Amino acid sequence: MELKSILGAALLAAFTVSPVLAAGTAQDIKPVDQVGGKRLGELNCKIDGGWGLLLGSSKAATCDFKKVDGTTETYTGKLSKLGIDIGKTEDAYMTWAVFSRVDVEPGPAALLGSYTGISAEASLGIGLGANALIGGNGKNIGLQPLAIQGNSGLNVAVGLASLSLEAAAN
Repeated sequence: MELKSILGAALLAAFTVSPVLAAGTAQDIKPVDQVGGKRLGELNCKIDGGWGLLLGSSKAATCDFKKVDGTTETYTGKLSKLGIDIGKTEDAYMTWAVFSRVDVEPGPAALLGSYTGISAEASLGIGLGANALIGGNGKNIGLQPLAIQGNSGLNVAVGLASLSLEAAAN
C-alpha cells in the first residue's frame, strides 16, 4: 500500500472516529453523532518542533484550555508518537474540542492526565495532521481534532499518539 494511501486512511480515521466519551477501550470509541456528551471547551496547544526518530518521537507541549464559561487553564506536557515518524518539523499548533460524558462534572484542572489515540501527519514544507485522543482523570475526557494541525518541515508520521498534561507552574 502506498504511503499516501496509508496517510489518507489514518487522517480519515482521525476525523471520523471520535474518542469522545469512550470508557477507555478502542471498542467503546463511537462516531461523534452517536454519543450523548457535553462540550467542555477548546484545548489549544503549541507542540515544539523536533525530529521523528523512525519509530516514534516525543515533543514538549504548552496548552491553553478555554472552558465554555470563558475561563482559561494552562497546561504543559508532552506529545509522544509510536509508529512511523520520520523527519523534522518546526513548531506545530493543534486545536481540540474537549468533551466529557454527560454524567461527569469536571472540576478545576480537569484535563490533568494522559490521553491516547490515533495520529497522522505529513509535511513537505507546509504540513497537516490530526490526533484524536481520549483520557484524563478516569478516561472521561475526549479530545477531538477541531482544526487540522498546522506545521512545517519534512515529516511523515502515522501511528499511536499520547499526550500527557500537567498544570503549568505559575
